[in-house]
Amino acid sequence: MKFGICNEIFQGWTLPDTFAYAARAGYDLVEIAPFTIAPYVTEISAAQRAEIRESAARAGVGISGLHWVLVQAEGMFLNSPDAATRQRSARYFVDLVECCADLGGTRIIVGSPKQRQVAEGTSHEQAWDWAAETFRDAVRRAEDRNVVICFEPLAPNETNFINTAAEAIRFAGQLASPAMSVILDVKAMCAEEKPIPQIIRESAGRFAYFHANDRNLKGPGFGDVDFAPIAAALREAGYDGTVSVEVFKFDEGPEVIATQSREYLRRIFG
Repeated sequence: MKFGICNEIFQGWTLPDTFAYAARAGYDLVEIAPFTIAPYVTEISAAQRAEIRESAARAGVGISGLHWVLVQAEGMFLNSPDAATRQRSARYFVDLVECCADLGGTRIIVGSPKQRQVAEGTSHEQAWDWAAETFRDAVRRAEDRNVVICFEPLAPNETNFINTAAEAIRFAGQLASPAMSVILDVKAMCAEEKPIPQIIRESAGRFAYFHANDRNLKGPGFGDVDFAPIAAALREAGYDGTVSVEVFKFDEGPEVIATQSREYLRRIFG
């Protein structure tokens, strides 16, 4: 397994400084939230993409991919009742694939709870079909560019669409492509009835990314979630991808969050 960290933790930092600190703290990869660069990825030029990729390489880290992909990208919605909105969103996911690959990334994390909420008057089945159709062109392009789109199950207090790993696996499976998979997130799994290690084992071979955080919205080791059985379950599941630190409360500051999270993961994972 490799270890990564999300760049929005480093609020106000330049990407070169973020890459350099992540490397010093012992991370292999940085996961990028596009909104920290521009509202839409279409506004990130080819030259900028090349410079970001080269900057990471100079610092000695890779770019794992993109997450928080619809933040500030106004007008996007996975399962909107409006066909024009869905078509625009479908085109934008193709744009996200291009940007991710241009940066050297291989994973796109799709959480976006507000942009997938099933609208009042829309059946769950209809929203499901609309969302799947929104991804079809992007999945085909992702196959060409060695990118995997990872759908994220989220807690019911965040969204009413796809709340469990089992649901997400079923959703991704209908695209029938190695370029469509699932991400497992510790915070999100805390909302499920099953123990986290059981979810991981039952999802073996069907998830392609992993977010490390705590139910308290802080980093791994900053709360009461024990990562020892989680690490054991990941190994048992044969997972050899990225474990990426994603937090939502930045109280301790980026240096403490990054350093202590990595130290904790190093102790747990060895």
